[in-house]
Amino acid sequence: MSNYHIKHFEEYYHIYRKSINNPEGFWEELAEEHFVWHKKWDNILSWNFETPEVKWFEGAKLNVAENCIDRHLRTRANKTAILFEPNDPNEPVQHITYQELYNRVCKMANVLKQQGIKKGDRVCIYLPMIPELAVSLLACARIGAIHSVVFAGFSSSALEARINDSSSKIVITSDKSYRGSKTINIKEIVDDALKKCDSVEKVLVVQRVDGQVEMQQGRDLWLQPLLDEAEADCPIEIMDAEDPLFILYTSGSTGKPKGMVHTSAGYMVYTAYTFKNIFQYKENDIFWCTADIGWITGHSYIVYGPLANGATTVLFEGVPSYPDFGRFWETIEKHKVSIFYTAPTAIRSLAKESLEYVEKYDLSSLKVLGSVGEPINEEAWHWYNDNIGKKHSPIVDTWWQTETGGILISPIPFVTPTKPTYATLPFIGVQPALMDDEGNELKGNQVDGKLCIKFPWPGIARTIWGDHERYKETYFSTYKGKYFTGDGAFRDEVGYYRITGRVDDVIIVSGHNLTTAPIEDAINEHPAVAESAIVGFEHNIKGNALYGFVMLKETGEYRNQDNLRKEINQQISDKIGPIAKLDKIQFVEGLPKTRSGKIMRRILRKIANNDLSNLGDTSTLLNPEIVDSIINDVL
Repeated sequence: MSNYHIKHFEEYYHIYRKSINNPEGFWEELAEEHFVWHKKWDNILSWNFETPEVKWFEGAKLNVAENCIDRHLRTRANKTAILFEPNDPNEPVQHITYQELYNRVCKMANVLKQQGIKKGDRVCIYLPMIPELAVSLLACARIGAIHSVVFAGFSSSALEARINDSSSKIVITSDKSYRGSKTINIKEIVDDALKKCDSVEKVLVVQRVDGQVEMQQGRDLWLQPLLDEAEADCPIEIMDAEDPLFILYTSGSTGKPKGMVHTSAGYMVYTAYTFKNIFQYKENDIFWCTADIGWITGHSYIVYGPLANGATTVLFEGVPSYPDFGRFWETIEKHKVSIFYTAPTAIRSLAKESLEYVEKYDLSSLKVLGSVGEPINEEAWHWYNDNIGKKHSPIVDTWWQTETGGILISPIPFVTPTKPTYATLPFIGVQPALMDDEGNELKGNQVDGKLCIKFPWPGIARTIWGDHERYKETYFSTYKGKYFTGDGAFRDEVGYYRITGRVDDVIIVSGHNLTTAPIEDAINEHPAVAESAIVGFEHNIKGNALYGFVMLKETGEYRNQDNLRKEINQQISDKIGPIAKLDKIQFVEGLPKTRSGKIMRRILRKIANNDLSNLGDTSTLLNPEIVDSIINDVL
């Protein structure tokens, strides 16, 4: 069916219209032709955004792991499924074929069953980016256990909260992990977390480093001896379409983390279809998403989306700066990567380094570049386009969320004309709406509003684990009958969408609504600036004024900081208007970021307003020490 692979712009419009005019018919045809079902659905879709309740492929029976592995064995048994690139470039690369992946997943599934895990049980996975991480996800999917992956950089208290919220029975972890030149004892972090977790019965430990960790008798087991004993064949558990596949926690701006629940059939169909089209994947492509599987990007576009399409997916243990800043480009050359998907944070940090790190590598294998995690600013977009894509690999600036399961707004490469800083057009089946503050939908183009989605897509999260009321309150109470993304967006004259940032990043200055993203873009275009973040602070005349935290490329190079402040404000004035000029500019050594690269503006807002009484838990930040440094230098 041609619908499965969109090849030109007219076809996009034709298929998009079909998916909007007859969503049930569109998704039914697609699901029927491209996946393995043990029983067909009784009903394609029932939904109500006010309750809220969404069900796709009701009554269907399937297994997601079977769709990602077993069905490829007849034609792709010897094809590499997972290409493991270790932290140390001198350590051998692993090419795990679909047949080997099948054997490893079955063994892991049998080990879990031996440890008492059955359908519906929660398994917490706290592992570095090693093959056992992907194998553990698929083993859970195979036997119907619900996996809850916690990024292995989170603190013990963050891990404890997630284990307790999901009542996980088993934790899968490793002795230690490599991160660049450092070794981290992650088993120690698990031990600390488990002091306050009553639900955990067993801890399975992968030996990744040296095995030199404490093991608690009766609870902790080395994984390898159990795998050695296990059978390399494990029957699949037949799942209902709406059975949970996994829980994935996303930080709540208030209160405890939200465990987003993704179910089996809709998530599988949506991630597979978005992967195929948004990356224009073809049979012999090598796909590399640099995210961690601890985030939704890794779930959807390292594991489930690629494997459902029989792709080769790169699993990268390392960091972009080790052993030097050429690591990404060296890896692309080494594995002839054709599709590369990374975050603007990584692009900006690598753009600060010498171009020599890029120029010594052959990047001619690249066909498509992707960006994920936050809107990409114009300067970073051009650097990526010019130096990595050499102006012939289109950039897909993808917008989506943990809650959406897959990409919702994005160009399709070689199909959608791209435009820097714009996520462009909604993906097939996605119906966006821009809303004003009074709850009215803004029609037409060249409008700014709050981004909502007015019709369900198959990948939408179904609930928050154990708290459906919070799910309703967070996503469906602001605009009646619509999913509210929490983001603002601008729709331009041709209908392209530009994500303008979280709506709590809109600051009203002297009655003007100012969105921080375009101001930050303007600042970041100054040759001295590496990155910036804007927040509002209380002002007795304007109501709010703008405070800029600005990180320079070379701190010593611009000694006259007052002149630099004037230049930055002039740049803002030129690009946006004098109303957007900053009242305060603080030069900082770094910005507080989450592990996925998002700037924690909530913390910066409190610092700017001198509200230091409760900064919240900063231990889960990528760089918690930077917070004290900023406070000490506050203006």
